[in-house]
Amino acid sequence: MKTIKNDVQNIVEDMLQGFYFEYKDRVYYDSKHHIIYRKDLGEIGQNVVLLSGGGSGHEPAHFGYVGDGMLSISVSGTIFVPPTPEQILAAIRKVDKNQSVLMIVKNFKADVNNFLTAQTIAAKEGRSVDHILVNDDVSIENDATFNKRKRGVAGTVFVHKIVGAAATEGYSLQELKEIGTTVVSHLHTLGVALSPAHNPIQREHSFTLEEHEVYYGVGIHGEEGYRKETFDSSEKLAIELMNKLKSIYRWKKGDKFAILINGLGSTPLMEQYIFANDIRRLTQLEGIDVCFFKVGSHLTSLDMKGISLSLLKLEDPNWEKWLKADVRVSDW
Repeated sequence: MKTIKNDVQNIVEDMLQGFYFEYKDRVYYDSKHHIIYRKDLGEIGQNVVLLSGGGSGHEPAHFGYVGDGMLSISVSGTIFVPPTPEQILAAIRKVDKNQSVLMIVKNFKADVNNFLTAQTIAAKEGRSVDHILVNDDVSIENDATFNKRKRGVAGTVFVHKIVGAAATEGYSLQELKEIGTTVVSHLHTLGVALSPAHNPIQREHSFTLEEHEVYYGVGIHGEEGYRKETFDSSEKLAIELMNKLKSIYRWKKGDKFAILINGLGSTPLMEQYIFANDIRRLTQLEGIDVCFFKVGSHLTSLDMKGISLSLLKLEDPNWEKWLKADVRVSDW
C-alpha cells in the first residue's frame, strides 16, 4: 500500500516537525519527548493547565487542540502506542510549579498506566496533578454478552473543549476534574468501519472486511467490533448507531444534546455530511433538541474509512456555552 512517508521509524517526528513548521508562531516543539505546547504557557493566567495525549495515528488529536481555550500541552507516542511515563513527566515539568496540571486520559490500559505513573512521580516532586478518565465508547464485545468496552474515543474531544473553556474562567483543579468526570458520565460514542486501518510500522491491517461489509463497534486501534453485515446505505448506518445510543439514554422529547460526527481517517467530508443529514432527520423524528452539532475528522484511526457518532446529553447549560466558546487552535 502506498503512503506518503519516508523512514517508517521517523513517522511521528516527521509529522510533528511539519505541524510545528506551520504553527511555530503559536507553539513550541520538544522533539526529544514529542511534546507540542503553547508558547505562552507561562503567561496564560489560568490556575490549571490541561495536558492530553496518546498514541499517534489519531490526528488531529491531540496536538491539533493545543491553544487558547483547549489544551496547553500534548504529548505523542508512536503509532497506536501511548507516550511513556518519561515523556508525560517531561510535559508536566514544562508547567510552573505554582500551577496545577489536569491530564485528560483515554481509557486504555497502557495509557492509564503510563499517565498515572507520571502523575505519581510528579506528585512526589511537589506538583499538583490530577486526571480525568474518558471512557465514552459503548461498543460491546458481541451481541451475546453485551459487555461494554468503555474505551476512550472521539468524545474525548468534547472533554477537551468543555474543560478547556472552563479552565479559562478560573475553575480550580478539583472543580475541573468534577466538570470533566460529570461530562464523561453523560457522553457516549459508537462507530462503524467500512475498511480497516493500515499500520505502516507493523505493515498489517487491523482487521479484515469483505468489500461489501461494514463492521460496527470497532475501536480506534483496530479492535474488533460487535457485528459485521452487508453495507446498504448511510441511512442504515445512522439508524444502527442512533438506536444503540437511544437504548442507553432512553431520551425524552425535548432533551438537549450535543453531537459530534467524526470521520475515522479516510472518510471524505462529503460522506460525513451525508451521514450528518441522516442523523439530523433521526433527531427530528425523535424530538430531541440538538443544541450543538460538529462534523469533521477529529480523532481518527490512521487511514480507516468509517465514522463515529458521539452524543452528549447537556445536563448543565454551561456545557453548551463552553462548547460554543471561541478557541485558537488548529483543528476545531
